[in-house]
Amino acid sequence: MRPSPRQQPPRSPWGQRPLATSMYVESSQAEMSPPIAGTGRLTWSALQDFCKDSTLPVCNLLSSPGHDQNGPWGGCQLTGIPLSGGRHLGNLGSILLCTVAIAAAAFMVLKSEKKRAAVGRREMQLFLLCYIIISICEIFSVGVFPLNESVRIAFTAIHIGMIIAATWILMLNAVVGYQLIDDGTPLSMGLMLLSAAALFIGTGYIALDTGFQWTGYWNSSYQLPNRNIALYVLYQLVPLIFLVAFFVLETILVLRVLGEVRPMIYLAAAAVLFALGQVFNYAISKSICDGTSGRIDGALFETLFTLLSVVMVWVFWSSITEDDWPMPSTSTYP
Repeated sequence: MRPSPRQQPPRSPWGQRPLATSMYVESSQAEMSPPIAGTGRLTWSALQDFCKDSTLPVCNLLSSPGHDQNGPWGGCQLTGIPLSGGRHLGNLGSILLCTVAIAAAAFMVLKSEKKRAAVGRREMQLFLLCYIIISICEIFSVGVFPLNESVRIAFTAIHIGMIIAATWILMLNAVVGYQLIDDGTPLSMGLMLLSAAALFIGTGYIALDTGFQWTGYWNSSYQLPNRNIALYVLYQLVPLIFLVAFFVLETILVLRVLGEVRPMIYLAAAAVLFALGQVFNYAISKSICDGTSGRIDGALFETLFTLLSVVMVWVFWSSITEDDWPMPSTSTYP
């Protein structure tokens, strides 16, 4: 008996690939295609869902023509306190907490100055100064302060640029603890300042170009789902990487090098407080805004918990440095 010929899949009427193969390829392409906003799946580098549920500085760059938090993504509108002319002071709580943060950071800078023999004193002061600048910018970018749109774009760009610069400097503070080079020296401070300045300028330029549309390269990010790969990476991902590196490096330093346990309480508290702030800002903000009819949202609590986290970072640093050593004859500090 002759074997029956192998059954071939039906061919399309136009003599191209078999219909079964064509259907399989189309199905595979559909599975591999990026998710679309509104389907419940988050598109890579899309900022629409973040801006819809949270108050973030980056959202000011993606809403036109007002360049504020009220973009095409919808969501709960933060109204805060009504002012004349139909304007609103949207986030009074965050504005007040930013003022407290500026005062607290300034106090820690002055307190650090008295720790003459502390390792990384100048580097920690530099981080605190960056945090002060961030808090000032946050008043006008996240505080929903009534401003000219060009001024708001400028503050937002500085805010985003300083976030990545500050987290980079914080990570380098952990590296300084290993004393690979002498802390507080022109070499240490110069490397830290130059590298942070490069990150600040690069990120700031992208933010300004997005907001002012100088080159038009980022104009597509104004359309839903507001995809902007550069800002997504530089604002959402890179600072998180720097923060994780800081906590890992400091944990190794404390447990393996110094052989201490108590400072880990302060470091863990800083991590938990920072994480709580992000949970309030990204996960709970919408519920808070809806529940208060737009008077406050999670940004207020994010500002509070970030402030407490910075304080705990400073307490941690203070606990692992020595401030009662005899002063050397030639100080490395300016």
